Amino acid sequence: MKIKVGIVGVGNIGSIHAAVYKENPNVEIVAVCDIIQSKSDEAAKKFGGKAFYSVKEMLDSKIELNLVSVCTKGEENGSEHFTPTMELLEAGIPVLGEKPISNNIEEGKQMVELARKKRVPYAVNLNHRFTPAAEKAKSWLESGRLGKTHMINMRMWINNPAESSPWFHLRALHPHSFDVIRYFCGDVKRVAAFMMKGENRSIWSNTQIILEFENGAIGSLVGSYDAGASYGLELCEVVGSKGRFTLEDACEQLTYFPRTSIETESYRHVGGMREFTETFKSRINSFVDQLMAGVTYDQVNGSGEDALKAQLIIEAAIQSWETESIVEVQDVTLISGGVK
Repeated sequence: MKIKVGIVGVGNIGSIHAAVYKENPNVEIVAVCDIIQSKSDEAAKKFGGKAFYSVKEMLDSKIELNLVSVCTKGEENGSEHFTPTMELLEAGIPVLGEKPISNNIEEGKQMVELARKKRVPYAVNLNHRFTPAAEKAKSWLESGRLGKTHMINMRMWINNPAESSPWFHLRALHPHSFDVIRYFCGDVKRVAAFMMKGENRSIWSNTQIILEFENGAIGSLVGSYDAGASYGLELCEVVGSKGRFTLEDACEQLTYFPRTSIETESYRHVGGMREFTETFKSRINSFVDQLMAGVTYDQVNGSGEDALKAQLIIEAAIQSWETESIVEVQDVTLISGGVK
């Protein structure tokens, strides 16, 4: 039996989701939805399924849906996820949302709570954790190969000249960074953040964020919207009592460095994954596989709750910079578009 899928928001990212679903033999695209009618009509012709122009119309049609990707966008890439996600979860339909879960953490909390209340699987496209290289590195941590985790250093930067809200860089890019950080090192307890505006910029386009974890480990994130494309997107280093690893650009190179030896172990393109764009396929198909296996709402890999926890770290960092203080992540709340 195939998973019957719909896609809400069929712009660039929604089209990527649709292309992955179309290639999956276990999936049938039955609906595409966009408030811009021409986009929905064109997507239906290209990917299949019936065109709809609102989530309400799609739900009222009684079409069978086993999974819907919500690929809307909005301010800071996250302000338009809330309403369609709530409508779908209320109807009992599993959702794969785009990151950030929302640029408003109170909305993020409501989505996660509704999924929990309705016991509906809710996932977010936190695709960096779904590479074979990241999974291999995770297995090293779980097997004890690195020993006790001491620290993590993360770098994620791209060249994005867009100027929108002061926090666009933080809220739009770093859900990925903090999900990877949590994936390897667990929940973050406290943060302290420093930021600067790049040359001729009006937004906080550069940041360094210092982290303390619940398990006692420490770490940092360096992020930027002012780096050139040739610099590489991402570098993650996790250090333990027995050794460390470095993971470059999500999937391209993974290296293990033992603490007491000069002999290293290195892999390129683990699992045959060559570049970042392929991570959409691994992430989307992972959720399809979980649904086919009957995953429960509380066992989703890369869940809405994971995405919310990443967003809470971002809001804590914003609060830290605004208040010039160290901030407890659990104490963060959002009030009228700013942080408390």
